Amino acid sequence: MIESLSLTKLRPPPLLCAFVAAVASLPAAATDVALAGVFPGKALIVVNGGAPRSVGVGTRSPDGVRVISVDSDGATLEFDGGRHRLVIGQRAVHVSGAGTGGRAPSVVIQADSGGQFHTTGSINGAQVRFIVDTGATFVSLGRSDALKAGIDFTKGEPALMQTANGTARAWRVVLDTVRVGDVTLRNVDGVVHSGELPFALLGMSFLNRMEMRRDGPALQLRQRY
Repeated sequence: MIESLSLTKLRPPPLLCAFVAAVASLPAAATDVALAGVFPGKALIVVNGGAPRSVGVGTRSPDGVRVISVDSDGATLEFDGGRHRLVIGQRAVHVSGAGTGGRAPSVVIQADSGGQFHTTGSINGAQVRFIVDTGATFVSLGRSDALKAGIDFTKGEPALMQTANGTARAWRVVLDTVRVGDVTLRNVDGVVHSGELPFALLGMSFLNRMEMRRDGPALQLRQRY
């Protein structure tokens, strides 16, 4: 569970020091941003192992990280052409596909304090919040996320899904695009639930097309096809 934090509080200094040490160990080719805390209208970020820096909403740090918005427990940041929604204590790594000698696009996702991999991406161009779920057969999303993505899911194939609360209605659909970082896949099998989901599930219909490598708290996804 993500811990809520008021706008006037920051993480304790030992955790902030751990951020700096962990970020400094990453390869220089990746842009790494850690969200260390939030103030009213400002985010405290650590970029590529540098000193913590307070950046206001709508402004850009000298490292090129722009703060889009701040709320009680996180912030939306923009860097390297992509947007990332981070909660306090989370990091995002953007691996650029440009200038990599033709290598396949990839993205690195950092685990949160509970060991889960959350990231911001998009479905059919609409921003969604993902959680990586290797136990999910398909990319799965709730009703409101589907409507935001312009999916007419009632024209999909009806299905029944087993949930913690019992059986629920759902529809099998094909998602035009699913994007995470530099990785964009087309025609991805998906499922839309009749109810709401706290996160879209980045399931195996997406992950099967990736090379996945776990390195401590980092999960690298590299597109295979």
